[in-house]
Amino acid sequence: MRAKLYPLDSLACARKCYRGVIKIQMNQIAKKIRYFLYARKSSESEDRQVQSIDDQIDRLKKLAKDLELEIVEIYTESKSAKKPNNRPVFDEMIRRIENGDADGILCWHLNRLTRNPIDSGQLSWLLQQGIIKSIQSTERQYLPSDNVLLFNVETGQANQYILDLSRDTKRGLLKKLNAGWQTGVAPLGYLNDKENKIVIKDPERFNLIRKMWDLMLTGNYTPPKILEIATEEWGFRTRKFKRIGDNPLSRSGIYKIFTNLFYAGILVVNGVQYEGRHEKMITLEEYDRVQMLLGREGKPRPKEHYFAFTGSMRCGICNCLYTAETKRKLLKSGEIREHTYYHCTRRTIKVKCNQRKNIPLDDLEVMIEKEIEKYTILPEFLQWALEGLNEKNDSEIEDRSKVYEMQHKNLVVTQKELDELTKMRYRQLIDDDTFIKEKNTLQTKIAQMKENLRHTETRAEKWLELTEKTFAFATYARVAFLRANTMGKKGLELKKEILLALGKTPIIKDKKLFIKPEEWFAEIGNDYPALGAKYERLELTKTPMNKAQMDALASIRTHWLPN
Repeated sequence: MRAKLYPLDSLACARKCYRGVIKIQMNQIAKKIRYFLYARKSSESEDRQVQSIDDQIDRLKKLAKDLELEIVEIYTESKSAKKPNNRPVFDEMIRRIENGDADGILCWHLNRLTRNPIDSGQLSWLLQQGIIKSIQSTERQYLPSDNVLLFNVETGQANQYILDLSRDTKRGLLKKLNAGWQTGVAPLGYLNDKENKIVIKDPERFNLIRKMWDLMLTGNYTPPKILEIATEEWGFRTRKFKRIGDNPLSRSGIYKIFTNLFYAGILVVNGVQYEGRHEKMITLEEYDRVQMLLGREGKPRPKEHYFAFTGSMRCGICNCLYTAETKRKLLKSGEIREHTYYHCTRRTIKVKCNQRKNIPLDDLEVMIEKEIEKYTILPEFLQWALEGLNEKNDSEIEDRSKVYEMQHKNLVVTQKELDELTKMRYRQLIDDDTFIKEKNTLQTKIAQMKENLRHTETRAEKWLELTEKTFAFATYARVAFLRANTMGKKGLELKKEILLALGKTPIIKDKKLFIKPEEWFAEIGNDYPALGAKYERLELTKTPMNKAQMDALASIRTHWLPN
């Protein structure tokens, strides 16, 4: 008997029937669910390479047709999903789902729907409660019956991807900065070489922008005038991108050029400076001059450097003044640190100066602090010191008044000479060349005399205050000197005042500071160590002093005050 033949294997047939039943059931469930279609695109780097919103909608509509899904409404949004409470359209969609307007979400991928744990948790909870009956992507369907395990795993992966991407992006940007290259779009005059990932000169605009700097450096042109020349005479236009550019330079654009350190070879990111490897258009000195010119026009100023001790110290060899400068140093991290140094100006040819070594500001301030310590007294001695100091104050004021009187008399005489010179010119007794030459000489002389008068007047007015502060300085100066670091420019001015109050012009020789103190400070330096020690021996207890202690202190006071 021949065996009976079947067209299909019975097991394969059973499997096929099972899949058909499942598909029918899924379609029946799907037909009962109303979906919101949600498409999202972010302008941030994380999303630049994914499907556009239009592509997402087209593909999701086709998917809905194939699965016979009902789309209630389409939601689109151009926002990042990295942070919660950042997507108003998403929030509106969730609110409507909670109100029952729909019970499913159709999206291209889960990372379009959520990329942060807050939004993921909200969706997971709504899915668990059956408020969201289905989340359908192009890859799979997520149902409440799945215990949302798969949903939580995949949203967790999306969130971790963002964290890893952000960290890797920051690391890459920092690496590029440390290498000396711009991380964003190159400024006008330069181009991004995408192939080599460097910044190069724009052959069309580099020289023109350099001309703008040259015009500004003359001091004869304002930025608006330069803008007018560039636009109307040169026909300057910004470089063209896909959707923007190829426009005349704007008013804000010209100021952006003149305040950008990039042109001087410095990259600035989040307030940190990095040494650039691109070709410089200008020097740092030229940049600083332009910032000064902008400042006079009321525009943004550069960071000012105020050197507290410039002009306050002289060289012990050539007697020239010490000046200061700030130098930039590139660290291994790519950050640029500034260090201030003092050095002799060596502006004389009469003496061959060998003081060529710079003194770091920190070292100089340590030496000044040690000088201050030599003349530091206890607060108890302050009042006694002021009594002796005021006697000397009277004599000092008298001397300075005489100086002021003499200076003023000389100024009046010189001013009369200028008046007579002008009259001679009116009478044609002298020619133009002689008049101009003599006038310039006299005006220069008058200006210097007025400056001397102001200086003397100021010193005379402040002398009493200065003398009263001198022993207050001896009491509190060290603390004030240290605290001045937190006071900005006023603190630097205070440091200079303290240094000058110590004595004659400080001398620096072989990187060491020498100060000849004022006579009253000399008395402190010579007598106070012993007097202070005696006082401390007298202060045996914290109780009020008895008569014997007061008498002893009175004898110290008598010893200290001038005869």
